[in-house]
Amino acid sequence: MISKFKIPRRHFVKVVLPGIASLSTTLILGSCGTSNKSATTSPAPTSSVTNTNALSTNTTGIKTKVLQMGYQQAGDLVRVTGVLEKRLEPLGIKVEWAQFAQGPQLMEAMNVGKIDIGSVGETPPIFAQAAGAQIVYLVGQKTTPETGRGSVIAVPPESPIKTVAEIKGQKVVFQKASASHYFILRALEEVGLQYSDIQVLSMPTVESRGAFIEGNIPVWVTSDPHLALAEKLGRVRILRDARGIDSPGGYYIGRRQFAQENPELVRIVIEEIDKIEQWAQANRQETAKLIAPEQKLDLDVMQRVIDRRTFGRRAISRELIEQQQKVADYFYKNGVLPKAINVQEAMLTLEQYAAITPPTISQK
Repeated sequence: MISKFKIPRRHFVKVVLPGIASLSTTLILGSCGTSNKSATTSPAPTSSVTNTNALSTNTTGIKTKVLQMGYQQAGDLVRVTGVLEKRLEPLGIKVEWAQFAQGPQLMEAMNVGKIDIGSVGETPPIFAQAAGAQIVYLVGQKTTPETGRGSVIAVPPESPIKTVAEIKGQKVVFQKASASHYFILRALEEVGLQYSDIQVLSMPTVESRGAFIEGNIPVWVTSDPHLALAEKLGRVRILRDARGIDSPGGYYIGRRQFAQENPELVRIVIEEIDKIEQWAQANRQETAKLIAPEQKLDLDVMQRVIDRRTFGRRAISRELIEQQQKVADYFYKNGVLPKAINVQEAMLTLEQYAAITPPTISQK
């Protein structure tokens, strides 16, 4: 079912990307249409390589020759290992990758047809749906009690602020419409504060990191790898991490038309994503070694990032939809969304989910 709530295209950025002037500024570290250069240099772990001869591939469920994948600055193991390229090359499908500063920028690119599938947190698709973007949730992220360690509310080490309650009246920097937005709202509520009690400055984390490290930002809502870099420099003190925030976790999101026209391709993508993440869960040191060169990070920094990351996928279910709806309702209740949305309208049918979800994907 398609959402009836539409916002004209010219208003998309106003709703989804406050403080961001244009799409060109969102492609912080890459551009759409760039091919994956790392696939030929970073060998995929043998345990994650699929024997395509052993799988039945229904090519009638594939109507494209190019798969446009979006990923965020924190890095993407799927891209680095080249598992999609290995799986799709025999089918004559090319994989193109584009990197984005954060989830809202990725959603904007998807809205204008620049990417087909991308990974984001729980918040960006809510704002994208509110802006009328024709997106669908493809697969969720497994969560554990430790999920959220890599996202924090932080201050410089010399700051007199000791608790979240003390950020009242302070300038707080984060990217609006990102997972940090939900995090800060929940953390404020936890200590009896409201959104209006802080001064919000929306800025992509990749742009705010330098200013924070220099001590020019009083309160920073950030995540890995930026957090890990600041930690190594001794330039961050954590007030609270995102554990226990009651987030349903992140998702892979797709363009509705693309997902409906290419169910078999989407199934292959989800299958390879889950397989490589299951490998990473059991091989965290090897995972850090693979991603560190791509991120141009020291291995100890990348290892800290990987050790805090939650790997694995879970299927879209009624329970997960209900959890995501609670997040959307929370934004509306706090006056952040212009109108209440029905998350169900950004879902596929049960039959369509059955077609794209591999049987190995857990329901939890």
